[in-house]
Amino acid sequence: MNLGGPRTLNDVGPFLGRLFSDGDLIPLPFQQSLAKFITRRRTPKIQDQYAKIGGGSPIHMWTERQGKLLEQVLDRIRPESAPHKHYVAFRYTEPLTETAISQIQADGVNRAVALSLYPQYSCSTTGSSLNELWRQLKVKDPQGSIQWSVIDRWPTHNLLVETFARHIEASLKEYPESERSSVILLFSAHSLPMSVVNRGDPYPQEVAATVQRIMDRLGHVNPYRLIWQSQVGPSPWLGPKTEQVIEHYGKAGKKNLLMIPVAFVSDHIETLFELDLEYGKIAKELGITGYKRVESLNDDPLFIEALGDIVKGHLDSGKPASNQLPLRCPMCVGKACGPTKEFFATQKL
Repeated sequence: MNLGGPRTLNDVGPFLGRLFSDGDLIPLPFQQSLAKFITRRRTPKIQDQYAKIGGGSPIHMWTERQGKLLEQVLDRIRPESAPHKHYVAFRYTEPLTETAISQIQADGVNRAVALSLYPQYSCSTTGSSLNELWRQLKVKDPQGSIQWSVIDRWPTHNLLVETFARHIEASLKEYPESERSSVILLFSAHSLPMSVVNRGDPYPQEVAATVQRIMDRLGHVNPYRLIWQSQVGPSPWLGPKTEQVIEHYGKAGKKNLLMIPVAFVSDHIETLFELDLEYGKIAKELGITGYKRVESLNDDPLFIEALGDIVKGHLDSGKPASNQLPLRCPMCVGKACGPTKEFFATQKL
């Protein structure tokens, strides 16, 4: 399960329409009406951004590749449940959740694991995907013929941390040795509206936990900060904003900034356009000569091993979900959250 992205420029409008219609992701007054208005206004701008990264998002390609490689790892490390087969379920573009369910049913599968490719849980991402899965299952499988379990978060898994650390170390080697230890590590994650944060969403804490484990692994040699990107609209969002941090450090004379997309598992518009092009342009204009980004996780063999270990551990545990999943945010207002969490947390395996 992942957010997804438009594969062509013509897919941008429908993608944005679904995205802005999702109150779990971006809560709006008069959600559906305002979503249509925002989509019409933003589509040309976002199409231009996708045109600059090749005409579409590579997230489908990377997710399919991750799934294929994960099948191979699981067949090797957990032969008792082989053969394994992956299905992609995107939230806002094809293959959508209902498409994945139809494929699962057509293949006669009766045991499925909903694997979130968001390492850190948020009600707006993993929560939204699970809500949609629950809604679609009520329609497409009311008899409950498919037995489900959920991998809903894995922010501090040791191999995830190790993969990030190795990517950072590889990028640090691109700097002169005399400057290496002073390179500022900027861990950038997708922001959340403060209305979501203030409900008690666990995402900021879980992203921070990932960063802390990575820095522990690296030995805390470099200075670092956790920053937040991709804010949309006038309402307050979690900060500090990535572009403002870059501007501040540039004006302060900092020359070496290493960007680390810590909440994404593959390249897409937030890495290829925002971090590389948009923020890279800001850095260049400010004279930040050592602005770089670490390679995304994509199909790194160690990352695929991480996914395999996560799924194997989940299957071996016999649990339907993590102990965290049933707990709702203290100020939760989502109508689907309670039934969704109960459905997946009480599956009999």
